[in-house]
Amino acid sequence: MQSSPSDLACAVKEKQTRRDRFLAEVGAVTLWSALEAEIEPFYPKGAAAAGRRSGLRMHVAQQCFGLSDEGIEDAIYDSQAIRAFVGIDLAPGGSAGRDHAVEVSPLAGDARAHAQDLRGDQDALGRERFDDP
Repeated sequence: MQSSPSDLACAVKEKQTRRDRFLAEVGAVTLWSALEAEIEPFYPKGAAAAGRRSGLRMHVAQQCFGLSDEGIEDAIYDSQAIRAFVGIDLAPGGSAGRDHAVEVSPLAGDARAHAQDLRGDQDALGRERFDDP
């Protein structure tokens, strides 16, 4: 598999950043198998375990750094440490395209449905509609 330029640059860097150390600690102390078992019933049957794992790690990184959904997507593209933690490879033929971050959560459809319900409630009340963030 071909490495991306940022992967090569990261491989030769000598000093670990605080983000690298923090994510290594989070990865070491988190009981991933227990968390995966907790979320497994909410994923469609036959969904790839790698998608669950990446989605869970993405959610943990998002919460640790206080990022929005778009913020974690940007961080994955901008930070090699977060990419490695989540397990996403951006090299050609790698494990992710631009839509990967959005598609790992099967509950995203529920959130969209709730947003549509809220829009309908606002319309019924005659208030201005709000836009998606």
